[in-house]
Amino acid sequence: MKAVIEVLASLTLVVVDVETTGWLDQQGEITEIGAVRLTGGQLTGEFSSLVRPSGPIPADITALTGITDAMVSRAPLVAATIRAFLAFAGDCVLVAHNAPFDTGFLEAACSAAGIAWPRAAVLDTAVMARLLLSPDDVPDCRLATLADYFGAKTAPTHRALPDAKATADVLAGLFGYAAGQRPPATPRLLSVAS
Repeated sequence: MKAVIEVLASLTLVVVDVETTGWLDQQGEITEIGAVRLTGGQLTGEFSSLVRPSGPIPADITALTGITDAMVSRAPLVAATIRAFLAFAGDCVLVAHNAPFDTGFLEAACSAAGIAWPRAAVLDTAVMARLLLSPDDVPDCRLATLADYFGAKTAPTHRALPDAKATADVLAGLFGYAAGQRPPATPRLLSVAS
């Protein structure tokens, strides 16, 4: 396991998060994409863009994310943002927390824009956490819980770039945990749930 973790940590990874107008990729649209590139475990790039959906953002989503219709009114459409994100990500391994949600929306947006979704390998930090951690370690594998447990430098906020950064911190914590390092004895208490 340690050798696998060392290989993964040496790769270039792109940690991505999306904010959306709903919970299902068949019914919602992307309102924001945030990503960070990690090379050998070091931050080597950031990507962040609001996205203009075709309709209004539901009030409950605005309450959760803070993203308003006014904020996205002049944002690029999804096709342009997806092209820019794919150029940023290149052929890197993608990482996301609850990856089927994020990649589902990204794939749906690509399909709607007539863009081929790349066959990238995807790591899911939620799945990794469920495999590595026990209920004695954490009560659940939500991003906020894991960010707190691993003492993440960035707290998740339901905004794409901060959540991608928090996921990158969780990924580093999971790699360390798998290599035998344990998190700080007293986790921080985060005020934002994910």
